[in-house]
Amino acid sequence: MVSSVEGVSLSDLSILLIEPSDTQRKIIVKQLKEQGIIDLAEAKSKTQALEIMNTHPRDLIASSMYFEDGSAIDLLNEIRNHDALSDTPFMLVSSEIKRESLEAYKQAGVVAILPKPFESSHLKAALKNTVDILNVEEMDLELFDVNDIRVLLVDDSNLARKHIKKVLNNLGLIKVTEAADGQEAINILNDQMFDLVVTDYNMPEVDGRELAQFIRTSSGQSHLPILMVTSESNDTHLANIKQDGVDALCDKPFETQYVKKLLFQLLDHD
Repeated sequence: MVSSVEGVSLSDLSILLIEPSDTQRKIIVKQLKEQGIIDLAEAKSKTQALEIMNTHPRDLIASSMYFEDGSAIDLLNEIRNHDALSDTPFMLVSSEIKRESLEAYKQAGVVAILPKPFESSHLKAALKNTVDILNVEEMDLELFDVNDIRVLLVDDSNLARKHIKKVLNNLGLIKVTEAADGQEAINILNDQMFDLVVTDYNMPEVDGRELAQFIRTSSGQSHLPILMVTSESNDTHLANIKQDGVDALCDKPFETQYVKKLLFQLLDHD
């Protein structure tokens, strides 16, 4: 398995592909090899996949949504609760298009959701995002020491927080305080000072929009940059979010380089 150090390239990636259909598996294997992937293992079921990962951990799991012995979300939850495997990037490859069926994967911090069939450019982008997540590349800011930036990360999904925190840490943002919802974030903001807030939108009690309103109108930190990382797709909701003081929006799943670009814009300006 490639460790999280500088210099990891796309051809270095070791991948586990989980696909119950022999035909689909052959098609995806061919496309992965066309992208330069050499180290590639295959599985048909959740049980077989876990056996492979426990024996030989991989840099990326590319998985279909359903198997005879479970689903990809079952597998993903087991991986995330396994100490040695919990940070493994996970990519879903599925013909499913229903938003409610895909929401759990978005909230779990997958690196990409690819349709069946997918274009080679989409696969390449997902693999590149995996490389970016594995590599450690601190941001070089003019106005801040990136290691000193205090971040409040707010998301009701523990899996999403873990994924986003890993990305932030790899960019050099190591002072990250976590909150499980907007109300907990408000309580923390009343006691601590921060330089940046990264928040989800859909949360119980106090959602991301209400949190942004509190920061802008009722906190002692009304200047705080707010980055919202959300799976919300309703244009009206997104427009309202912008009006309530959110500085930047980013989709789930997100590309690391795009998040890095947004953070530069939020943090490295006069």
